[in-house]
Amino acid sequence: MHDRYEASARVYVDTQTVLKPLMAALTFQPDIDQQVNMLARTLISRPNVERLVRLPQLQLDASSASAREEMTTRLMNEIKVAPTGSSNLYEITYRGPSPERAQRLVEATVDLFVSAGSGAKRRDSQEAGRFIEDQIHAYETKLVEAENRLKEFKIRNFGVSGVSNQDYFVRVSTLTEETNKIRSELSAAEQSRDSYRRELAAEDPQLPLEMTPKLGAAVVEVEARLDAQRKQLDELLRRYTDQHPDVVSARRVISQLEQDVRDRREAAERTMAKSVKTGKAATSPVYQKLRISLAESEAQVAALRSQLGTQQARLEQVRALAGRVPQVEAELAQLNRDYDIIRKNYDLMVARRESASLGVKLDESSQLAEFRVVEPPRVSPRPVSPTRVQLSMLAILVSLAVGCMAALLMEVVSPTFDDVATLRRLSGRTVLGTVSMLVTPHALNERRAGAMRFAGMLGLMLALQAGWVAWVAWHSHLR
Repeated sequence: MHDRYEASARVYVDTQTVLKPLMAALTFQPDIDQQVNMLARTLISRPNVERLVRLPQLQLDASSASAREEMTTRLMNEIKVAPTGSSNLYEITYRGPSPERAQRLVEATVDLFVSAGSGAKRRDSQEAGRFIEDQIHAYETKLVEAENRLKEFKIRNFGVSGVSNQDYFVRVSTLTEETNKIRSELSAAEQSRDSYRRELAAEDPQLPLEMTPKLGAAVVEVEARLDAQRKQLDELLRRYTDQHPDVVSARRVISQLEQDVRDRREAAERTMAKSVKTGKAATSPVYQKLRISLAESEAQVAALRSQLGTQQARLEQVRALAGRVPQVEAELAQLNRDYDIIRKNYDLMVARRESASLGVKLDESSQLAEFRVVEPPRVSPRPVSPTRVQLSMLAILVSLAVGCMAALLMEVVSPTFDDVATLRRLSGRTVLGTVSMLVTPHALNERRAGAMRFAGMLGLMLALQAGWVAWVAWHSHLR
């Protein structure tokens, strides 16, 4: 039996780094401990062992395909990778007939263990990146299709699909409330206008001659209001189109104010002409302010009536579409829901891509798992198997057992009978008689001499076996 030498090495995988807790919320981090454990369990696989067999520095006799297959199978059974303790400490052992080859084989296995860890991480990162990119392209296509469907739907149902985040019933309710509000404001403005009219009718337009103001003050006030209304129209045109209800209402108010300015100018001219002839003019400032307030009230009433008409028209238009709007808005809600889901998944995949990219950069800058060879590959100076002392002692026991079995076998092959009953039972015949044996003193002496020779030969054999065991133990100790 050839001597077998054992080579071993210990590798510690450190998975606890400073960057791991710092980057926990920014990037995805797999269970490194579980990956290392799985890597250690699958290290001695056929592809990895075939790589070891092909290494030239190991000088393995694998010239033919059958020899390589046999060598691969044998190394898969002989190379052991086992964890030691509860931490990530792994021991790699191998027993072979050559101590140098056993040490080189363990060194190559350690290098394979370390390179397989980093290579597996790079492959996982690349595969994850490719998968995420494919999913992003797929969701981007779906997102474009959903946006096109939503755009075509809005174009096809322009003016019917409603406003943002409001269904048909909410729009009707909102328009009704706005119409009622404008109607209330119009009623209040009309009451205010009527009040100004009554006060104006009761007020004396004339003042004493020494308190008569300049003519045209009312016209100046109306022109100031006209300028303010024009500025408001310019502000509205910056935000809305010409068809917007507020723009239309503002233009209507401007038109009324312009007409009012013309009327006031004509009235002022007539008053001036009349005052020239009769010497009487409306010179009371209270009267003039009441007229200005009355004009403003009339302008406000006109503007509110215009807004009320526009709002009622919009309300009637929405009510006319009562049979179509709910269905259109339901379809729009479904399109928006599908679009939101696709957009959410797309944004999620983009975020995952950034997280994966950050994880790849993290792996490139600092390894999350560091392999440390705490005990380099070394081989025992003495063979670990077979234990020749134990084998020699076992040989003694086996030889004694074989001698006993040989004696029993001879007894079975050539049996002897010591009594009549055994002979009758085994032969099945009638025993006619027996012959007694008389042992003489000379025969007894011969029997004792044979027993002593047997004991002496047995003692000599045991002494020789003990000497052989001692020689084997001494020889093994020297090696």
